[in-house]
Amino acid sequence: MYVIYINDQPLLLRSESGPAMHDGQPPTTHLTARYSGKRKSLLNYADTLEKSSPKVTSVELVAPDVEQLWHDFRSHYKWVEAAGGVVTNVTNGKQLFIFRRDYWDLPKGKLDDGEAPATAALREVEEETGVEQLELGPALPTTYHTYRSSKDNRVLKPTYWFAMTTEQLELTPEAGEGIVMAQWCGVSEVLSGDGPIYANLRALLEGL
Repeated sequence: MYVIYINDQPLLLRSESGPAMHDGQPPTTHLTARYSGKRKSLLNYADTLEKSSPKVTSVELVAPDVEQLWHDFRSHYKWVEAAGGVVTNVTNGKQLFIFRRDYWDLPKGKLDDGEAPATAALREVEEETGVEQLELGPALPTTYHTYRSSKDNRVLKPTYWFAMTTEQLELTPEAGEGIVMAQWCGVSEVLSGDGPIYANLRALLEGL
């Protein structure tokens, strides 16, 4: 099963035997369809979510072979990998959030050439927040989202997440990356607050 966020709305790819996106009756704005095997048809569903139509706010595609479906979907996109951290402070029990482009976010960034995801995650957390005393924990679920490049090309970005801990309290947000604030907050505080957070990050944090 794969969940890709397109314009902050979910596209689920699953096998016929896999769990559905919604338990019980799905909302009227949810679309479920069987994959026809025609690769170009996948762009129709992606474009529907990209255009943010109020009539369709989530899509679920079902196929006998979800890996073939995933392969066909990926073939339409440039693959750009990133990594980041869900950092818990052992002193106050809170998590490390940043505020960037008017959204709550987690520290993350693109992998350098040949860089391992865990190494990139540690580097990005340090660069974006100034936290140097990091202890790497287990890998967390990978998130996927799409966007358009400056040349209007389709990009699919997997972000590899890792749990981390630190005793360091002092934070230095990297202003050059558009980060206006770095702050220790409880996850429930951010998820229930007024400030927006991306849907893929909300799903990641709710699942922890």
